Amino acid sequence: MTSAETTTSTETPPARPGVDVPDGRGRTGLDRVGADLDRNPDVAVTRVEVTSDGWHVLRRTTFDYRRGDGELTTQQRETYDRGNGATILLYDLAAQTVLLTRQFRFPAYVNDHPDGMLIETAAGLLDDDEPDVAIRREASEELGVTVGILQHVFDLYMSPGSVTERVHFYVAPYTSADLTGPGGGVVDEGEDIEVLTIPFAEALTMIADGRIVDGKTVILLQWAALHLFASAASLSRRD
Repeated sequence: MTSAETTTSTETPPARPGVDVPDGRGRTGLDRVGADLDRNPDVAVTRVEVTSDGWHVLRRTTFDYRRGDGELTTQQRETYDRGNGATILLYDLAAQTVLLTRQFRFPAYVNDHPDGMLIETAAGLLDDDEPDVAIRREASEELGVTVGILQHVFDLYMSPGSVTERVHFYVAPYTSADLTGPGGGVVDEGEDIEVLTIPFAEALTMIADGRIVDGKTVILLQWAALHLFASAASLSRRD
């Protein structure tokens, strides 16, 4: 081969699951999520890399960001995309109780929780359903409750520094007549959920003494203290 001769590689780069070909969950184009965002004129995405595409997706995104002082900087962020979710607090004003769950949460256990058994409001991912449909499903699976009237409270980003998930918050009344199933979660999905009926005052005490440490649950209980049980107590005093 002379110095003037050149070689051209005809090798095709290997297909990347989740990018060029379907991954284990049938997804492609995972590296394009966020690439065309243009809602903020001070942010321009330049590159999206998929660093892990297990059950959920971890991405590293590079973007140009114009600071408040006008300086243009290049930054990177890793984001964990597990889809959006919904949660619900079921309450009985007459009995002054709420319906919660207790289940093992390994991420809490590995980060200093004594046994990983967290007390929570029922919750789950949307799995392509509308939020109100998804939360009715979760209430039935986890608590055994057929939800009637449903009140949407708000939508919150729970960990916006790294997790993309937006959670839809709901509350709904329940009575013993609404307990139409055993609850406990879906065994085939590894769920082993205990259903708890807790006096509302005790639930607030459990926040104060550290027995309830789940963020979404604390938020809904505090909201209920302001908007549900306080009103019920006021009516009771007037009676």
